Amino acid sequence: MTPEDLVDIEAIKQLKYRYARLLDTKRWDELGALFVPDATASYSGGQLSLQGREAIVMFLRDALGSTQVLTRHTMSQPEIELLSAERARGVWALSDVVVFTEGAFEVRGASFYSDEYVKADGSWLFGHTGYKRVYEEMAPRAPEVRLTASWFETDGKSQLVEG
Repeated sequence: MTPEDLVDIEAIKQLKYRYARLLDTKRWDELGALFVPDATASYSGGQLSLQGREAIVMFLRDALGSTQVLTRHTMSQPEIELLSAERARGVWALSDVVVFTEGAFEVRGASFYSDEYVKADGSWLFGHTGYKRVYEEMAPRAPEVRLTASWFETDGKSQLVEG
């Protein structure tokens, strides 16, 4: 492995971490810029297959765009394989939580993402992304659970802190 390979692997890691941050903060235009125009996605073990950057972003926006749907996507354990100077693939562990504040329930799960990357104009982008669940569970939120901070409703400020 060369130093250049390590630089490419780090750039791919940053791409995936940026994907999670932009997804959780609902920054759809910036998220779309992480994909090549003809990218594909297959979520939920292939139950949802999407063709093209716009379709991917539209699906994510429709599914998670409400500020009453709060998400946390944590990516870890990257296994990145450089296939050529312009192509790579990766496997990532995902732990996620989706909180539906209006319905007072949440979904938690673990998955493995399988990604394909393309280097275009010197930057790594997603050519494909998708995950298959290890498990998924849904549970009601206890009535006494109170949301005290939200990126969207309180600008990320905790209502437990005065000032």
